[in-house]
Amino acid sequence: MTSYYAPTGGLPPQTALMTQRAVFTEAYAFIPRGCFSDIVTSNLPGWSRTRMWLIARPMSGFSETFSQYVMEVQSGGGSDAPDEAAGAEHVLFLTHGEATVTIGGQSYDLTPGGYAYIPAGVRWTLHAEGPAPARFHWLRKLYQPAPGIAPPAPFVTNEQDMPLRTMPDTGGVWGTTRFVEPDDLAHDMHVNIVTFQPGGVIPFEETHVMEHGLYVLEGKAVYKLNRDWVEVEAGDFMWLRAYCPQACYAAGPGPFRYLLYKDVNRHANLRGVLGQGR
Repeated sequence: MTSYYAPTGGLPPQTALMTQRAVFTEAYAFIPRGCFSDIVTSNLPGWSRTRMWLIARPMSGFSETFSQYVMEVQSGGGSDAPDEAAGAEHVLFLTHGEATVTIGGQSYDLTPGGYAYIPAGVRWTLHAEGPAPARFHWLRKLYQPAPGIAPPAPFVTNEQDMPLRTMPDTGGVWGTTRFVEPDDLAHDMHVNIVTFQPGGVIPFEETHVMEHGLYVLEGKAVYKLNRDWVEVEAGDFMWLRAYCPQACYAAGPGPFRYLLYKDVNRHANLRGVLGQGR
């Protein structure tokens, strides 16, 4: 049975050592799970019985293309108007509890591993229906239309129903659960799950145009971020700017798995972050 780590808040005792692993650099940011305390949560307009950790947002020197929230919605809470940004598309990935999401008038029950893609301009709602809090990741991006290509349709699925596709020449130790096909040009972002078995590696320093957000769902590893090797574990978050070198050694003893965001399938913008500059 797959497990997904999610923060529950709290505050370290006064007797605990202050030293943690958090790092913010010109090429990457690393937010360890020990930073997910009660005092760094935020509230959102239109949401009831809800708090969230905002772990990525567009700003100078940080995320350019997306925002990412770790959401916690208490039983009976939720929203009928979750986002006022008309041009934003969304991915939801449920890690704990139960939630009902309604997309364009169609309702779906999400359980752990549940994944929903919501296109820009489509009305949606979400409510926590079970006895325990619903915890999920919410990724937002301004959709970039492409000439001659229709925008993607909404869909809801579960990781358990999707195949793990192993990388060639890896003996099955490195694979990706893809929720969108790589050649589907309607989509301008991928939010997938990457899985390494113990001993699996990214065997070269990936250095490429895609911006990355990585939230570790399970296990531990040593991850190369620009010039640094960083120990990572379940509950840690990494942001990598475009062209930040990355590699990985999965340390075991169990699988190392992370939720991965990256921007794809579009021209590089020549005027500002989203082509809006002059």
